[in-house]
Amino acid sequence: MKIALMMENSQAAKNPIILNELTSVADALGHDVFNVGMNSEADHHLTYVHLGIMGAILLNAKAVDFVISGCGTGQGAMMSLNAHPGVFCGYCIDPSDAFLFNQVNNGNALALPFAKGFGWGAELNARYIFEKALTGERGAGYPVERKEPQVRNAGILAELKSALAPESYVDSLKKMDQELVKAAVSGERFQQCLFNHGQDDSIKDYVKSLLA
Repeated sequence: MKIALMMENSQAAKNPIILNELTSVADALGHDVFNVGMNSEADHHLTYVHLGIMGAILLNAKAVDFVISGCGTGQGAMMSLNAHPGVFCGYCIDPSDAFLFNQVNNGNALALPFAKGFGWGAELNARYIFEKALTGERGAGYPVERKEPQVRNAGILAELKSALAPESYVDSLKKMDQELVKAAVSGERFQQCLFNHGQDDSIKDYVKSLLA
């Protein structure tokens, strides 16, 4: 699995802590982590609005399979990601949230609060969240006897989101403020992840044209 980690300006100083916990879990599972957001307060400036654009581009281009995001409360990042087609983002504050999101919702992104409640043991909480989010059979249901309706409802939600989206995600991107999108895709590590691993040429070509 390819996993993108993205953090915005208010919590960028915590990126090394979160990256360390995520990679410690992902490496043991054979997953690849791409740190595409801000890695310090001096890095390419991003807000949670940019995170939604970045995450959606990477997921829709199939450059990554999963996105770990967040902001001060985690709420803004979740709302921003869920605004886009093809993104199913959950809000996660503890390991049980991650477990249930994995088992019941089987989404492709998580938003964490990196300021609210970030005290003693915060790095351990993050590690346990990543362990629960990245292990086990996805969509297995919880409790197990609820699997059938849970899988059915997740499928219905995916169909609804697809029906409400334009035919092409590039069409969605073109309707946005182009300076906003350009700012979101201007980070070097983001571009490396997209161009090296993206499988949708139309999305990659659009981003390249925006940066030209």
